[in-house]
Amino acid sequence: MEDKKLKVEFMPGCFDSFEGTQEELADLIAEIHRMVESGEFGNAEIRPLEEDDLTEEEWAALDAQHEKYMPANRKLQ
Repeated sequence: MEDKKLKVEFMPGCFDSFEGTQEELADLIAEIHRMVESGEFGNAEIRPLEEDDLTEEEWAALDAQHEKYMPANRKLQ
């Protein structure tokens, strides 16, 4: 079975909180694309988190981040 290539898509506004220059952001995005294309960031390294992978505090922190950066009323363009 042939490996599926990963596709990188950035959600609108995902870098709104980025605290760097436009050049640094462009470099970061280019590095992410390079890692995906080279296989350095490949399917073998990605797995969904299971309930027992994190503590309750870690899950709560993820939930807080989600609420902060992904509000339910957010308009996607």
